[in-house]
Amino acid sequence: MTEEETADADEPTVPIVCEACDTTSRVPLSELRDSIDTHNDHRHDGDEIAQVDPILADALADAVADDLGLFEE
Repeated sequence: MTEEETADADEPTVPIVCEACDTTSRVPLSELRDSIDTHNDHRHDGDEIAQVDPILADALADAVADDLGLFEE
């Protein structure tokens, strides 16, 4: 395995969901935006239909808000 392949294998992947197509996939974090944009451009005339798995997006948003102290009173 080359150094680049090892780096790619170590990169986290993110789940993408498209309810309109009834599909899910996982893509490397570095390819996330391009993968979503490409899918939406080719399948949905550019409409933002495919997205990061909403459960993950909500959990990430909560973690960031908590980290920033937005939930503290």
